[in-house]
Amino acid sequence: MKAEYLRIDPTSCAGHGLCAELLPEMIQMDDWGYPIIEGRPIPPNLHQHAQRAVSFCPTLALALQQNPATGRPSPTPPRRRQSES
Repeated sequence: MKAEYLRIDPTSCAGHGLCAELLPEMIQMDDWGYPIIEGRPIPPNLHQHAQRAVSFCPTLALALQQNPATGRPSPTPPRRRQSES
């Protein structure tokens, strides 16, 4: 299994703090109530808790990804063009 990382979409986050309550080992809150996520891979013993935090995010701002957050979106495979008939 490849390492997974938590990623936050700051424009979607409303600062509810539920993620930090569900996964305090990896998510801290800043002075304004927004999450600060460690950049390390999710340890196997916390993976289930991380999935739970992602699924309970009220604004869907938290996600799991296989690439570490780099400030760039994860690469997506190119779309195939439909052949013209």
